[in-house]
Amino acid sequence: MAFITEKEELKPGLILFRRGDVDHRMWYCRMKMPKADRYKTVSLKTTDISAARERAFDQDADIRFRIKHDVPVFNRPFRDVAREYLLTQEARAKRGEISAARPKKLRAVIEGTLDRYAGSTQVHLIGDERWGSYPAWRRENGAGRHKRNGVREVTADAAQSFADREAERRTKVQHTLGIRVLKPIEVKPSKERVVPFISDSTIRFEMSIFGAIMNYAVKKRYVPASQRFDERPKLKTMRRDEFTLEEYRKLHTVGRKWIAEADKPSSVWYRTVTYNLIQIACNTGMRPAEMKNLRWRDIMPAKDREGREIVVLFVQGKGKSRKLVAPKSVGEYLERIRVISKATAPDDRVFTNVTGKPAKTLYSSLIADLLNEAKLREGTQGVPRSTYCFRHTYATLRLQEGVDVYFLAEQMGTSVHMIESHYGHVNTIKHADRVLQGMAGWELPQPDETRAKASKAAETHDKGKRGQRHRPR
Repeated sequence: MAFITEKEELKPGLILFRRGDVDHRMWYCRMKMPKADRYKTVSLKTTDISAARERAFDQDADIRFRIKHDVPVFNRPFRDVAREYLLTQEARAKRGEISAARPKKLRAVIEGTLDRYAGSTQVHLIGDERWGSYPAWRRENGAGRHKRNGVREVTADAAQSFADREAERRTKVQHTLGIRVLKPIEVKPSKERVVPFISDSTIRFEMSIFGAIMNYAVKKRYVPASQRFDERPKLKTMRRDEFTLEEYRKLHTVGRKWIAEADKPSSVWYRTVTYNLIQIACNTGMRPAEMKNLRWRDIMPAKDREGREIVVLFVQGKGKSRKLVAPKSVGEYLERIRVISKATAPDDRVFTNVTGKPAKTLYSSLIADLLNEAKLREGTQGVPRSTYCFRHTYATLRLQEGVDVYFLAEQMGTSVHMIESHYGHVNTIKHADRVLQGMAGWELPQPDETRAKASKAAETHDKGKRGQRHRPR
């Protein structure tokens, strides 16, 4: 290196030197890492050659101790580790291991809140206290979107800071979409000085990324294994919002009227496709990503054991694929789209824009317009509904009809645990007769003779099974 002067080799792999590109005369040492093509340079903070030699040997001994006991050698700020982790996730997205949208979500959190919280902190200094303090810090230093999470008053400076961040976010969105920003986007701070709290679900998502970065640091040996944070704080879980059967029927009725009121051919086209997409989503439980990826070749007519016509769909999303079954009506909804679509080749996407190119947003603004028209935009918890709510509607209606949770999990491409966690409230409604048993004015219906015999036989069978299970071997 050109800036190294007065170089002295104390032993193989350990040199003492001064820097020619600085004004001071302090000594430095550079150590080669054992069994690795890496070096560490340390300022010895002395101008005395004898003291510098002694300190250099101390540094070398410290390095060897760290390597022997698996203690990190290099100090890195959290910001650098987070960016390194992000690069690995972008590489995974290119290989198709995760969705292309995933790294974008990670980048927004990593370069946003996590950078403000721990960006300049050395990663090896992040411990339990720093990890556990994140929820409280996030609530005090962020503004949410929905007042259902509660509100708090902020200072004028804090309100202006939130407004500036929102303006920056909107500007980034415009650049991402390829839209030129001719003048700076301005967001005025709230006059009320009242902002909603950040939701617990947002904090939970951000902490999952925080934990993944720390786990990556452990894997790369930047920090010891004790800095692996797998446990999440116990935060409030919001139940997923679905449409009730009455709301679904209302959406169906308003949707047909909404199409008839379109004033342009392109509007009629988009509204027709959006309406049929909703019908398909509510009758299949597909994720939005799976609908985006659906191609005409993935749709296959079939028949069930009784000879009834069904539709089999091969869907792909979240890095996984599966086949799901749907009633004949779904095939009819898909055919309505095919008739008006300009992209009907086997490899073409089912959901496109009016010119035949794949739909990027899956008609999210049109869905919002239809929900507003039907006065169904907000759910019971005050959260604006989205395309994902149609999937929840499917799950809820299927459970209410008594579909086995195992078969439903297979159909929806999720786990039984996930179904039970998010849709456990359905069982309470479905078995209301048993929940209300013994209350005044409420009695269980008396079973007929056939059902009584079957119930008794089942009970005897279960007792026999339990006896076999506990019988000593």
